[in-house]
Amino acid sequence: RLWRDFPERLGESTGLAVLAYDRRGHGASDPLGPDPRTLRYLHEQADVLERVLAAAGVDDAVLFGHSDGASIALLAAALHPRRVRAVVAEAAHVFVEERTLAGVREARTEAERGDLVARLARHHGDKAGALASAWIGTWLSDAFRPWNVEAELRRIRCPVLILQGAEDEYGTDAQVHAIARGVSGASRSVIFPGLRHTPHREAPDAVLRAVADFLAELGGSPAPPFAPGAR
Repeated sequence: RLWRDFPERLGESTGLAVLAYDRRGHGASDPLGPDPRTLRYLHEQADVLERVLAAAGVDDAVLFGHSDGASIALLAAALHPRRVRAVVAEAAHVFVEERTLAGVREARTEAERGDLVARLARHHGDKAGALASAWIGTWLSDAFRPWNVEAELRRIRCPVLILQGAEDEYGTDAQVHAIARGVSGASRSVIFPGLRHTPHREAPDAVLRAVADFLAELGGSPAPPFAPGAR
């Protein structure tokens, strides 16, 4: 539900079907397990994504992901290339930077003193507290500080569209440049002036145009776009 009507509009603007799902711990999915996240939790979710695609019978997908979901989409393209036609990575992270940590620290304060968990509960129900704790705890942990998947980007040979708000509170354009520089396939980068971490909510028309233009340039009949889901 956090994506609102964007998946439907994405399908309308591209002429393609959309398959979207809630990752574990999000939305209507099962709660997170008891084990803490590790340095490979995004890799693990990329493997889950491949199994979801297999179960749904999707063999040729365009992956659309936001934030953690965008990092998962990139890793899925690197690890499971035979299922991936292209990737749209919005507000992705491929390494930890200070802007990200500062944004998460602000979120931690809001979770402790504000209404962050209550707002998350509108979309994630009684899983909201555990979800916020897992996200904040992972990114601010000393163990996660060296996380970096730039070396794995070289395995991505499909086209990649990289989207980011210029005022993203969780990352700088260094993430965009690292992805564009790192992938082996063609890439296009769009940085939206004045937008923050969720361009698809802040300026959906601009994002839809960018995606439709990107897919049109691919030619042929791409498989349904796939949304790994919001952070």
